[in-house]
Amino acid sequence: MKTILLFLSLAFIVSCKNNSETNMDKNDMNTPTKELTIKGAWKQISFYNYADNMVTDTIIASEANKQIKMYSDTKVMWSRFRDSDTLDWFGYGDYTIGDSTLTEIIDYGSKAMNEAIKKERKFTFKLILDEDKFSQIQVDEEGNLIYAENYVRIE
Repeated sequence: MKTILLFLSLAFIVSCKNNSETNMDKNDMNTPTKELTIKGAWKQISFYNYADNMVTDTIIASEANKQIKMYSDTKVMWSRFRDSDTLDWFGYGDYTIGDSTLTEIIDYGSKAMNEAIKKERKFTFKLILDEDKFSQIQVDEEGNLIYAENYVRIE
């Protein structure tokens, strides 16, 4: 009799354990995936040039050539440093993302950037966004890739 009771108790414990593991598996399957966001701080790691929509050369960022971008919920700010450049480069403005497109509308920036935005304030890029990296790609009127800035998340 004790053997039967012991067997039934063990069977009950094992069946409860299996049931809870099954429920956990179902819950894990319903866990929402993490939404991709550009919000945060990013460091440029490279720059691509394209010809015929193929990368023709890659320029690797270094301490002598670096760029940082920061995105809040609606604002963007960036700064660029190049040892060889006598000009300061930075910009600040609004941004939107939609349909694999990043649009930045620069309100003001460094003296050099302010000259550039007199001609054009709105910059639209093809966007490839992953959790910890993104590329903004300049595309011409015909859809050809021109250049890309490639970033990794630093915060």
